[in-house]
Amino acid sequence: MSFAEKITGLLARPNQQDPIGPEQPWYLKYGSRLLGIVAAFFAILFGLWNVFSIITLSVSCLVAGIIQMVAGFVVMLLEAPCCFVCFEQVNVIADKVDSKPLYFRAGLYIAMAIPPIILCFGLASLFGSGLIFGTGVVYGMMALGKKASVEDMRAAAQQTFGGNTPAQTNDRAGIVNNAQPFSFTGAVGTDSNV
Repeated sequence: MSFAEKITGLLARPNQQDPIGPEQPWYLKYGSRLLGIVAAFFAILFGLWNVFSIITLSVSCLVAGIIQMVAGFVVMLLEAPCCFVCFEQVNVIADKVDSKPLYFRAGLYIAMAIPPIILCFGLASLFGSGLIFGTGVVYGMMALGKKASVEDMRAAAQQTFGGNTPAQTNDRAGIVNNAQPFSFTGAVGTDSNV
């Protein structure tokens, strides 16, 4: 058994269908899940650090820390429900979110990551919520899908132009022929518009 198969077996959940789709590479599917688990851990850790900022009487950092910890627990619940085996409804919630499109998860993670950064801008909230934001970006990129092949893009471009290939143009095709250079040092010596 290879190292990749061991990691795949650890990150896969029982009875899991492939909601991400076969077009995604394995390292992106499992890497995003691993990034989510790491992001959740650090969000909880740094959220706790922000909660301890109540010592300096910073209420906004206290609220940001609580929101960051809740976001970390939600990401951990969705990415690694095996961490919450004592709660029965966790697998139901995780399966429900797994059945949704990937852009739903991306939007959820990005929306949860922004408020702590706005409320208490600092390294703890920036790093903890930034990892959750990065996980949302990775899921958003996976939702966009794979780039088309060169042949598919060429066929789409030919279909757009009605089957005709566009005329070859040089870089200066859109420039007006009688335009004068713009200068801050003085007026242009000759004016072609007169």
